Amino acid sequence: MRAVRVVDEAQLRACLSIRRKVFIEEQRVPEALEIDEFDQLGRAVHVLLYDDAGAPVATARFRPYHPGDRDTAKVQRVAVLGHLRGQGLGRRVMQAVEELVREAGFREIVLDAQLHAEQFYEKLGYRRASDDVFEDAGIPHVRMRKSLM
Repeated sequence: MRAVRVVDEAQLRACLSIRRKVFIEEQRVPEALEIDEFDQLGRAVHVLLYDDAGAPVATARFRPYHPGDRDTAKVQRVAVLGHLRGQGLGRRVMQAVEELVREAGFREIVLDAQLHAEQFYEKLGYRRASDDVFEDAGIPHVRMRKSLM
C-alpha cells in the first residue's frame, strides 16, 4: 500500500473515479452535489491510496475548515472501493490525511461522517461535536472532531 498527495491531473481523475463509484453510483448522491469547486488541484489537498499492484483503491481530501483558517482542517470525501472495504484501507487513507494535515500546521480536524461510519471514526479518535444528526445529500451525518495536539 502506498498513499500519495495528489499532484497531477491523472491522480486527481483517479480520486474522482473512486468517488464516482462510491458516492454517485453506489450511494446515489447527485453528481452536482458530489463534485464541487474543491475538486481541482490547489483548492484542496487530495490523497490517493494505491494497492500493492499500483491500482487506486481509496481517497480523501482536506481543506481549511473556513477560508483562511490555519487551525482547523475539514476532511471530506473519504471513499474506499466497495469490494475492498473491511481490509483497513479506510484507516490507511485517514492516517495519510492526518499526517498531511499535521504537516500543514493544522491543530484540529473536523469531518461530517455518514452515520453508519461513526464507529469507524471513533476508533480513529474522533468524537461527536454535537448530538445533532443532519442530512447531507439525503444521507444522515454527524459532525465529528479530533484534536491533533
